[in-house]
Order: sequence, then C-alpha cells, then structure tokens
Amino acid sequence: MSSHREAPEISKDPVADSTDVYAFVSPDRPDSVTVIANYIPAEAAPGGPNFYEFGDDVLYQIHVSHGPSMRADVTYTFAFTTEVLDRGTFLYNTGQIKSLHDKTFNRRQFYTVSRTDHHGTRVLARHLASPPCNVGPRSIPDYPALAKAAVHDLAGGRRVFAGQRADAFHVDLGAVFDLLDLRPFQNLHLIPTAAAHGINALANANVHTIALQVPITDFTGRHRPTKVRDAGSTIGVWTTAARKASRIHDGNDDRYSGHGPWRQVSRLGNPLVNEVLIPMGLKDVWNARPPYSDRQFLEYVQRPEVAKLLPVLYPGVFPNLAKLTAHRADLVAILLTGIPEGVVPGFQNFTGPTYADVLRLNLAVKPTAPGSANPLGIIGGDLAGFPNGRRVRDDVVTIELRAIAGATYPLVAPVYKPDGAAALVTDGTTAPATPDSFPYLATPHDGFTTAVA
Repeated sequence: MSSHREAPEISKDPVADSTDVYAFVSPDRPDSVTVIANYIPAEAAPGGPNFYEFGDDVLYQIHVSHGPSMRADVTYTFAFTTEVLDRGTFLYNTGQIKSLHDKTFNRRQFYTVSRTDHHGTRVLARHLASPPCNVGPRSIPDYPALAKAAVHDLAGGRRVFAGQRADAFHVDLGAVFDLLDLRPFQNLHLIPTAAAHGINALANANVHTIALQVPITDFTGRHRPTKVRDAGSTIGVWTTAARKASRIHDGNDDRYSGHGPWRQVSRLGNPLVNEVLIPMGLKDVWNARPPYSDRQFLEYVQRPEVAKLLPVLYPGVFPNLAKLTAHRADLVAILLTGIPEGVVPGFQNFTGPTYADVLRLNLAVKPTAPGSANPLGIIGGDLAGFPNGRRVRDDVVTIELRAIAGATYPLVAPVYKPDGAAALVTDGTTAPATPDSFPYLATPHDGFTTAVA
C-alpha cells in the first residue's frame, strides 16, 4: 500500500504510521494549498469499545521546504490530548452524539497546532476539537454535520481538520504481494489464472486524517509564484511522526510515559517508496532519516526490484524492460529531484541536486477542475496531478507501476522504446468517491453498516 505497514517496526505502531500524504493547489480555493496527512492504516469501522484515535504521545508534523536544501523551512506541528468524561463506563459514547460538546461523547480528543519557521514557533490554535469515530447511525445520527463542525478556521486564512475519514487510497493489495499477480493481467502471469477485476483492499477502511489548508504565501512569504519555469515556484512536502526516545512504565498509574527528546519513527513523501523500493533491511532506517539524506538510498530508485521482477513474472510481456540495465534517471527525477525543465513540455518541478523523497509541487501550475482532472496525472497529460504534488484521486499505483515498467524512461532516453504493456499495466482498482471541498476525504465508514474487509 502507499505507506500502510510499510516497515517492520512501524507496522507494530499504527498510531504513528504515516499512510498517505497529499499536497495540491486547492481547486476550490486556488490561492491556497491543501496538505493532507493520514495515519493509522486499515482502520476497521466497527472498532469498539476502543475506537481509533491519534496518539497523545506522538508528535505529528507536516514539513515544507522552499529551497534546494530539502530541509524544512516551515513546519506545522500537531499535538493531541485525550479527555474521558466518565471513567466509570466502558462506553465510547453513552448516548447519541449530536454535537462535539455533548456529554454523551465520552472519550474525546483535542489538539494544538503550531507553525515553525526561521522566526521561531508560533501557536496557531489550542484545544481544537476532533470529531468522534463514526460509531453508527444510532450513536451519531448526522455524522457529516458533526465532521463539518470539526473544520476550524484559523487566523491568516488557514483552516484545519483532524479526525477520522474514509481512506481514499486504493490498491489490490492481495494481488500485489501475491507475486505481483495483477488481476487484469493474471492470465499472462508465470502462474496464470483467468483475468479478473482488481479488488480494492481498502474499500471499507478508514484512516485518521490531519488536513491543513493555508494560503500559498504561508509557504513562500510574500511571493506568490506565477511562472512555472521559475525555480522558486516549487515546494517540497513531507510528513513525519515522532515519539520520545524512551518509555518508562509508571507502576502507580500503570501506564507508560515518554521521556527524552523526540525521535522520528515514520515519514512519508512520495507514495510507495518505502513500500516497494527500499529493501527490507533498510526500511526502518529509512523511516528514521530526514529526506535530505536520501542519497544513501539512491541505488534502489535507480535499479528498482520491481522492474527486474516484471519480466520474470510476466514471461515475454516486457522484453525491452528486461534488457534495460541503465540507471533509471526517469525515476530519480520523478521521486528524488523533481523533473527538470525540458523533460515534460511546459512543466518543471526540479528542486536541485539534493536527492530527497518529498512531494514536489509547482505552485504556479493552476489546479484542474475536479471534473476534468485525469487520475493519471502528468502521464495522462494533466500537469496538476502526480508527480506534481498528489491529489486525492490520483491513481498513484498505476502511475508508478507504469513508470517502473519503463513508460517514462523515453523522457530521459528518447531512443528507448517501452514495451506495449508498460502503458497498460495497472492493478485494476479505481478511486472511491470523494468530495471536492475541504477536507476532500469522504465520511468515514460507520461501524454498524460496514462489513469488516
């Protein structure tokens, strides 16, 4: 999956596990950028009595770089606290919840959001309410209204939301990890069976979302980029989660508490990088490192393992890919440096020579109207889509599969002819319906009517 359970250690710590990050110029507010950071993978809707929540002992951060160093120039930090109104009941809610302040909402979360730049750190808001998980229609008769009340307007034209949403990422996870047996093409697999439609493993899953919408100038200062070719038009975006360096068990309170400095335990920029490019023995190392140190992982982008597996698992389907032994400069540009000017007509999001896995977003590219957006992003002719940032409905699995299969290599080596299958490969899943306004992710699946996948 994009970054769901992508490394051995973080798979044991879902509360701190970054699953997806999105960054795009807001289609309904084109003077602003929306960044969405999701955590806690594959939440089952019927999650009681202990429904999902952010960690009080986890520091969640969204980072933005506006220069070639790929170090954070602006960081937004989210810190959560949990309050229990009635410790004498096992119930998450003791009756219907019709507002964020109902006393029947027994276990609730609040958060503080702050912004750090070269001037220092400033708290933007304190004690902002998160909505409850979507328990069911009897417990929460109007969940959309409750979630809307949890969208908070902040000073400076900012808005924020933190709470449960339906997972918008889609992937046939069972097929991908069953020897890359992509169902639409499994008749061509080394171990063939009849072709079939893809199955979205996350169709009924929820996540916990931090969504932030800010004016473009919140990232760039007074300068509002207007020219796509200008180097200063591109930002890099990534998210992290951190825990205290040590945990100590308090015998009196019978719980663990964190001590010492914060240590990064999870990060995410481009989708699927740690998931399918970084080898098993380095996945935990990758999660703990800052993006600007990603040169140490360069070889795994230059020579992706999946590109070697495709010709083996699909005999005769990828003969040209099988012969491609050169370093994959196309994948390096897409994932680690941004795309230089002259590669894609009328576009660039190059940030310089520093290899760093971050989402690169050219702020001067105007957003595509949602009804006209191509889910294949740049390879589908839509310059406002992935890998120019990432929109909620971008089909990143298909985009990256096709890129790895060689479809994008002619951009840097025009003499190379991709296999016909490179432009067709997909996992066969499609994006679920999502709204066109903030926070852009759909109402979470409720625990009463949703079957566990």
